Amino acid sequence: MTETIEINVHGSLSQIAAADWDACATPESADGGRPDDPFTTYRFLRALEDSGSVGPGTGWQPRYLTAHRAGQMIACAPLYAKGHSQGEYIFDHNWAHAYERAGGRYYPKLQIAVPFTPATGRRLLTRPGHTAAGRAALIQGAQQLAQENGLLSVHITFCTDAEAGDATDLGLMHRITQQYHWHNRDYAGFEAFLASLNSRKRKMIRKERARANDFGGTIRTLTSDAIEPKHWDAFWVFYQDTGTRKWGMPYLTRDFFDHLQDTMRDDVALVMAERDGQPVAAALNFIGRQALFGRYWGCVEEHPCLHFECCYYRAMDFAIDNRLARVEAGAQGEHKIARGYLPARTHSLHWFTDSGFSQAVARYLEAERAAISEDIEILTDYGPFRRAQVEEQQ
Repeated sequence: MTETIEINVHGSLSQIAAADWDACATPESADGGRPDDPFTTYRFLRALEDSGSVGPGTGWQPRYLTAHRAGQMIACAPLYAKGHSQGEYIFDHNWAHAYERAGGRYYPKLQIAVPFTPATGRRLLTRPGHTAAGRAALIQGAQQLAQENGLLSVHITFCTDAEAGDATDLGLMHRITQQYHWHNRDYAGFEAFLASLNSRKRKMIRKERARANDFGGTIRTLTSDAIEPKHWDAFWVFYQDTGTRKWGMPYLTRDFFDHLQDTMRDDVALVMAERDGQPVAAALNFIGRQALFGRYWGCVEEHPCLHFECCYYRAMDFAIDNRLARVEAGAQGEHKIARGYLPARTHSLHWFTDSGFSQAVARYLEAERAAISEDIEILTDYGPFRRAQVEEQQ
């Protein structure tokens, strides 16, 4: 006889034990190592909530899902009721406009995601041995929650390819988008990476690094206890400037960075540029088991190529030194291709209660998938690698 699975909805992560959550979210950390990525850990999601970056007034209202079988939590998901489509990086604004022009109500919607974080990772978090049942239960729980509350849709963004396959079998629609990743081919050092490039791009990168490091100051990569509260004071200024220009207002609160200092500085690689003893620019990265995830950049002084150095080349250096397999540089930016970051597929899943609208979206996604696949193939050919290297990577 199959055990019944009980689904619960929680308005706060404080209602869930950290050990239970992480047993589902990061079972690979049971060996004492890093999680695949830190973004679904209890500590990261709790920092978002406790800092007020999500919650009332933000458009991200927590509705965490948990699944229990025989008294044990076997699965969980970071689910939010969304009042807008900001901070997602998988854009559905056109869907919202079309539905509302037809007289419907697109928001609120349900989103299984890590807020403000365009990094691929598991979203349907399951304890080992419960993958199939846990994923199915979480999807069904989200769908039921939408139906019971008269909501139009459920979205799962930046999920894994395996999750996309399972969820498609359960009736969700699969969307493919792209971003840019750098892969570490067991390079002995940055010069070994440069040797894999064609001569024109190799000269360009050397010139950019030289210009950046000639800005009149120093650049350091800080991790763990080398990161001090004063560094977050500086980074907050940088982050506010970038957030105001890109999004109209920053997504994260100042308090969030204090939580990083208290609970997550071991997960952080902070590239800090200083001139005359004062911080002038920085790039914030998070460290995973096999990848470095670039997240935020900001500055108070403009210097040629400093952005490329702090965000891309220092990230490569860190990955090589720490034997990480790749650097994920975040959303958008075709300029990354010339610097060794090649297109990579990202995945999301979508489900609508309105069957007519669902059919229209399905047709759109079919055409979009074909276009994205063609774009990835074309853009990869524009990469900076020598032809032999491209053929080897393919």
